[in-house]
Amino acid sequence: MHDRHFDQLASRFAEKIYGGAKGAIRLAVLQADLKEVLPQRPLRVLDIGAGLGHMSLWLAEHGHQVTLAEPSAPMLDGARQRFADAGQRAEFIQAPWQDLPGQLQQPYDLVLCHAVLEWLAEPAAILPVLHQLTRADGWLSLAFYNKDALVYRNLLKGHFRKLRKAHYAGEGQSLTPQQPLDPLELAALLDGHWHIHSQSGVRVFHDYMPVEFQQRAELLDLLEMELAYRRHPTFAGLGRYLHWLCRPL
Repeated sequence: MHDRHFDQLASRFAEKIYGGAKGAIRLAVLQADLKEVLPQRPLRVLDIGAGLGHMSLWLAEHGHQVTLAEPSAPMLDGARQRFADAGQRAEFIQAPWQDLPGQLQQPYDLVLCHAVLEWLAEPAAILPVLHQLTRADGWLSLAFYNKDALVYRNLLKGHFRKLRKAHYAGEGQSLTPQQPLDPLELAALLDGHWHIHSQSGVRVFHDYMPVEFQQRAELLDLLEMELAYRRHPTFAGLGRYLHWLCRPL
């Protein structure tokens, strides 16, 4: 298995990930979590696997100095265009995460690693790099595809044969991640290196709604309820993605 890049799928990625309520909820939760902890001063920010730059642009618009690292040239070109259209500046690096320690000399106040781990052949291998690139008093914003939510969704659909085989990965040109992460296993890997300051679920109920209910629901209502329940002790762990804000130990 190899790390998955998105050279041929930039436009499809934009439509599927950020083209509707799912993307709006994702951004709303990530932004709400970051607003709670970020100091009121300009920060040096590194966005690893930055994709089309949605989160980086939001941070740049709030006065932060942003570096986007993305291995896919079409994705990075899309991010450059997004920044240009918004009149914002940033540094753009076309590189996989493995190359970043050699290219970046100073650690960052905030490192974003959103929807990256689940596309890696060995997700645990990136964790020391994230630690190296984050300042001792900095923050890591880690968002990942939640295996527990995928199991629950398959249970609801009656896909018992798939669950017995424990085959969760997407195949071919699918945008279903190849390595959904078990939160307990990831927490064990972080233990001793990171303190998990907060944990939020991203789309804790939206993806489980019947399609007709999704279509009838107003976006503002969905955002309000997702934000309200993103840290509920019962519902947070059902988020399609989980967002953990971490500090180095």
